Amino acid sequence: MKVNQNFSRLEQSYLFIRINQMVAAYQEKHPDVQLLRMGIGDVTQPLAPAVVEAIHRAAEDMGRAETFHGYGPEQGYPFLREAVAAYYREKGVELSLEEIFISDGAKNDLGNLLDIFSQDNVVAVPNPVYPAYVDTNVMDGRPIRYLEGAMENQFLPGPPDFHADLIYLCSPNNPTGAAYDRQQLAAWVDYALEHDSLLLYDAAYEAFLEGSDLPTSIFQIPGAERCAIEICSLSKSAGFTGVRCGYTVIPKALEREGTSLNALWLRRQSTKHNGVSYLVQRAAQAVFTPEGRAQTRQILDIYRGNARLMADTLRELGIAFWGGVYSPYLWLRCPGFDDSWAYFSYLLENAHIIGTPGAGFGSAGEGFFRLSAFNTPEATRQAMEQLRRLHSNI
Repeated sequence: MKVNQNFSRLEQSYLFIRINQMVAAYQEKHPDVQLLRMGIGDVTQPLAPAVVEAIHRAAEDMGRAETFHGYGPEQGYPFLREAVAAYYREKGVELSLEEIFISDGAKNDLGNLLDIFSQDNVVAVPNPVYPAYVDTNVMDGRPIRYLEGAMENQFLPGPPDFHADLIYLCSPNNPTGAAYDRQQLAAWVDYALEHDSLLLYDAAYEAFLEGSDLPTSIFQIPGAERCAIEICSLSKSAGFTGVRCGYTVIPKALEREGTSLNALWLRRQSTKHNGVSYLVQRAAQAVFTPEGRAQTRQILDIYRGNARLMADTLRELGIAFWGGVYSPYLWLRCPGFDDSWAYFSYLLENAHIIGTPGAGFGSAGEGFFRLSAFNTPEATRQAMEQLRRLHSNI
């Protein structure tokens, strides 16, 4: 028996595990200190009432013989796929139900999709980048090339001058909060069609683009149905971080080497996936109802308000930052520090704020820092007050 030696190429621990360990060590030494968690993308507001009601009704269904549900369809129940299709129709995107796959979250699908791709594919990922994009490909042994993000390109790298087979794009971006416009995404679609490449488009934060003229789906760009897969999640848009539900769109028109990627993914899911629970899918369906949409929008407005307060504070302090407008993340230049892990420790010890060091997102993240708006308004105000006091000493 041999182990997968590709795991030896990974960092010793996943970014947020390392942060949790450092925070736990600090908390053990200072048990009376109240820490303000502004680092991760975990939601703090409870589920919308329409969602909770749907869970209760679904639980009652499961308690009656005539409405009990066992194994569901691997691709998802039609009632939820119909709701997703209607949501895309509002975006001007027509999807068949067969092109929509219900999942237990975007992170899982982003990793599991690699099952249908050869290990010989060259992968391109932005730098800085959500670590899971890199780690899942390192585990499979694929060659990785980086698309450098920097202040000069607003952390939105464009198509490279080299060939890549699989390309990860995330808009609004995690960690930088930057979002592509239509012209920029059209350039990526043109590149993918020319190079016979595939775009893996992470739209987990698309709900934060509401009210802008920025595209909320890659399929709003002509030609994307022939070169893109879109992965989305209800974790951030509807507070499903602890419920787990998302969806992946694989167009029927998407083929490579004479093979339908839609058919490949369905075959993979039929073998390795037993579907998302009936209760969760009924909860997700409620998100797309008029009541659910209105209620989740109110919840998102709380996080948007937090982001505005954080952005106003950073401007007041003269700290350069990106994001925070159509994104729950603010990506800031570490004030007075070149080492983002040193700034992490400085914030933790002197302001009791937990953020995320930019270096954890790749080499281009060094010297930068991510703050998350996923918190309560009260905690956000307190964190910004403590940041103000701290800044006067830098």
